[in-house]
Amino acid sequence: MDVVLIGLPGSGKSAVGRRLAARHDATFIDLDEVIEREAGSRIAAIFADEGEAGFRARERTVIAELGDPDPSPDIRRVIAPGGGAIIDPRNRWRLYRGRTAVWLDGRPEVLAQRLRRSPNVRPLIAGRDPIRALRELTAARGRFYGAATRIAGMAEVSSVVDAVDRAVREGRAVAGAVLLRADTTIGRVVIGDGVAGRLVTDELERLGARRAVIVSEPRAWEAVGPTLEADLRAAGLPMDLVLLPQGEAAKTLSVVEDAARELARRHVERGEPLVAVGGGALGDTAGFLAATYLRGIPFIQVPTTLVAQIDSSIGGKTGVDLPEGKNLVGAFHQPAAIVIDVALLAELPERERRAALGEAVKMAALGDERLFELLETRGPAIASGDPAVAADGSIAELVERCAWAKVEVVAADERESAVRIALNLGHSLGHAFEAAGAYRDLRHGEAVAYGLRAACRIGTAAGATPPERAARIERLLDILGLGAGTLPYPLDAVLEHLGADKKHRTGRLRWVLPTATGHVVRDDVPDELVRDVAAGLLSPATVGGPV
Repeated sequence: MDVVLIGLPGSGKSAVGRRLAARHDATFIDLDEVIEREAGSRIAAIFADEGEAGFRARERTVIAELGDPDPSPDIRRVIAPGGGAIIDPRNRWRLYRGRTAVWLDGRPEVLAQRLRRSPNVRPLIAGRDPIRALRELTAARGRFYGAATRIAGMAEVSSVVDAVDRAVREGRAVAGAVLLRADTTIGRVVIGDGVAGRLVTDELERLGARRAVIVSEPRAWEAVGPTLEADLRAAGLPMDLVLLPQGEAAKTLSVVEDAARELARRHVERGEPLVAVGGGALGDTAGFLAATYLRGIPFIQVPTTLVAQIDSSIGGKTGVDLPEGKNLVGAFHQPAAIVIDVALLAELPERERRAALGEAVKMAALGDERLFELLETRGPAIASGDPAVAADGSIAELVERCAWAKVEVVAADERESAVRIALNLGHSLGHAFEAAGAYRDLRHGEAVAYGLRAACRIGTAAGATPPERAARIERLLDILGLGAGTLPYPLDAVLEHLGADKKHRTGRLRWVLPTATGHVVRDDVPDELVRDVAAGLLSPATVGGPV
């Protein structure tokens, strides 16, 4: 097997790695040394000549050159990447999957003393207060290190080697790979591959649950239920299953009432967590059920669709629909944990994959250039379900970038009083189109794609969106096959649903519009402009002729 040692500069990866490798007659690979050897230059000089971007490109190359993990049950290679290598999602995909990742943790004050004695120059720390720099790196990288097995690295080297050895032996039988783990103000967030059952069990045990109360939907449970149930029962947790209707049909007050009565019949008590297993609509309804049953009980989100993993499972906005509009009855209720397993997406229908990319385009348009490039290059393959995008980590990167961006926005504005409104880019007319189709015709992401086209056109006409930015967003939607053609809804019906949009303030609808690098919120968009743009996305027959 391969053991990967990660940690901040000064955490002892090289010293511990060499000792561990010698103990097992294994090969030790210091990736920074590999980079220096191939470049013929020291790390500090590479940073000076090529910048951090150049160094990170070299780092990605040497990690890819490691090849497949060693399948032996014994330790064959010990790999020590640089402290920042794990920032890149693709690097973690290669380093953590099929390998045992161990985090050598240490207090910044102690690490700073080590670095002062080290002859090696650390470019990200040189010339700065080392303690402050290390604290900042800890905050920025904590979610990446937290995915590995944590070992206190401040003891004498031989003691640390012993601890790593024990951790490797105990972790040999653990399946799947955790790629990111973070405790946030809006709940614990874990992203991984093939880990759902194990992590749900861990979270239930952390919450002191005496059983697993699952709220799911038929298709999701058919796909993931057997594996999840087997893991729960192996951990000694009995299971109660409550099935809700499929998709948007679950999002009604009558369904919530029926489900709450079922919980009462099963004597679910305050403090017993629900486990929501399914797509976005299921998560919205199960979350609202958790928010209101016994005036609020904990719940765990286990999203099984791409749109739920990148968007709807995150943020604590729970709710159901009314005939007058989407999500008009609900509550803010944060989950205790969000367990995102990209392996659950393997059998997702193509339409569900493609539709979810509407939300991903929204996040890219809000300013994530790397996500924009990923969608432009790998988006069509992700939409079509090409196995290569799962194998190379493209889907995992997409999920992580979108999910974590939403975590950061929501953590800064949990109840949508300010910055969180950015996440509504494309949603005003998107929701109106959904409602006009009675929530049956369009998937949510498909509606958002039409809404994004509308926001680009409104933004351009209002002088908020540079034409080249609008063109790039619409071109990406074209590449992904989203928001194409016209919709068969009456214009008046769409505008009527738009009038019920929750983003109204003092009678004016606040529009989120794209800018060159982000967004702006405007409440001065003329009604005539909105009408003209909406009409341009509808069939001429539904708006009284050509427009």
